[in-house]
Amino acid sequence: MRHLREFAVTVFVLAVLGVIAGFVWAATAPRTLFVSGPDGDVPADPTTQTLIAADGWFAVVTGLLGLASGIVGHVLSRKRPLPVVVGLAVGGMGASLLTFGVGRVVCLSAPVQLAAGPTGTTTTAHLVLTAHGVLMAWPFLAVGVFFAIEGVLAYRESPLRKPYGGQAPPLFPVFRGAFPPKADLASNSDSSGKGPADPVPESRD
Repeated sequence: MRHLREFAVTVFVLAVLGVIAGFVWAATAPRTLFVSGPDGDVPADPTTQTLIAADGWFAVVTGLLGLASGIVGHVLSRKRPLPVVVGLAVGGMGASLLTFGVGRVVCLSAPVQLAAGPTGTTTTAHLVLTAHGVLMAWPFLAVGVFFAIEGVLAYRESPLRKPYGGQAPPLFPVFRGAFPPKADLASNSDSSGKGPADPVPESRD
């Protein structure tokens, strides 16, 4: 039950951020002029760059919020990360859809100038999203930064980082057993009971 509550809280917080992101996207992204005619709505300028700019602003807004939500989610879920990371994936996708929907509604409700041509066509301004792949920016970055931080922390705490118990590795590990340390030599001599050998007296001619 506690895991379900944490999942629901994560999804709810991301949904609120998605609504806010929709207003931000509507305020920053440029509108595209469309001409309404018998064949439907088509861009008034076929070479316009506003469609690409709207996709870019959507990716920037949702991407930054995805990174922020992933970092905050990891900080607040060190003990139980599973419901939060699932909530980041599901809630991030829902937040992206909310950003897109709110941005379109805000743009359509904003006052625009309508121009009627001699053939009855009408020019309106719309906020559209042509590259639908940017909808994955929020959940992908949120989950990605979550696992990236988790991997870095796990590597720092892993014993594989200190295979020699925190000491520096030997320079020549192949010959490590060929030259025992002096302490081992002393202990061996004490255990045998013989002790160190007496020095040989020098001969006097």
